[in-house]
Amino acid sequence: MDGTSAAVDPKMAIVGPIILLGAPGAGKGTQAKAIVDHYAIPQISTGDLFRDHIARGTELGRAAKSVIEAGHLVSDDLVCGMVAERLTRSDCERGFILDGFPRTVPQAQWLDHWLATELFEKQGVTNPKPVVINIAVAYNHLLQRLTGRRSCPTCGRIYNVYFSPPRVAGLCDVDNASLLTRRDDCEEVISARLKEYEEQTAKVIEYYRNNGTLREVNGNADMATISAEALKLIDGHRL
Repeated sequence: MDGTSAAVDPKMAIVGPIILLGAPGAGKGTQAKAIVDHYAIPQISTGDLFRDHIARGTELGRAAKSVIEAGHLVSDDLVCGMVAERLTRSDCERGFILDGFPRTVPQAQWLDHWLATELFEKQGVTNPKPVVINIAVAYNHLLQRLTGRRSCPTCGRIYNVYFSPPRVAGLCDVDNASLLTRRDDCEEVISARLKEYEEQTAKVIEYYRNNGTLREVNGNADMATISAEALKLIDGHRL
């Protein structure tokens, strides 16, 4: 990067689309927040989009609500329609980070086409590719991160019995309350979540790896190191 580009305020720079991938427990939420804070760009969450459209009673929202209430998965067409509408808003002009999207290869293919024709082509960009970052964490490390979580019911402090244990096993350092394990953090539930991820979302990683877009960071490192590496990749890919 030359001296001129290094001097650009990241909160004013053109960042472009960012796709953050990684298994449950990989730290996507923490890293997304760091990227949002650094560049002052919006984080686009499909969960937030569902809630917004349903609350506003839009055509897409009504369709999604009926599908969800029937106990079915929302179709790619509905999800992609909500994403397309959101990405056309003015706060996305410098860039955005996608959270929870794409989850499937068809969604990734749709996004590539939409970015090429609705964003990059209109901006005159000659290298129409998003920044795709996968936070890679070993399976056993993920299990420890997720099954090792404990929380204090009184003050809300979070511990991990493997990486950041309390001074006294099972008790909060602050108020001595007995720590709790969420039902969602039991090994059976975690294993099912990771299996679902492997069967569906991991295919998206292969899609981006095969088209040469994917970049990976070591998710076993500390959060500050992961953030620094992710920001370096984004800066090197600026439009």
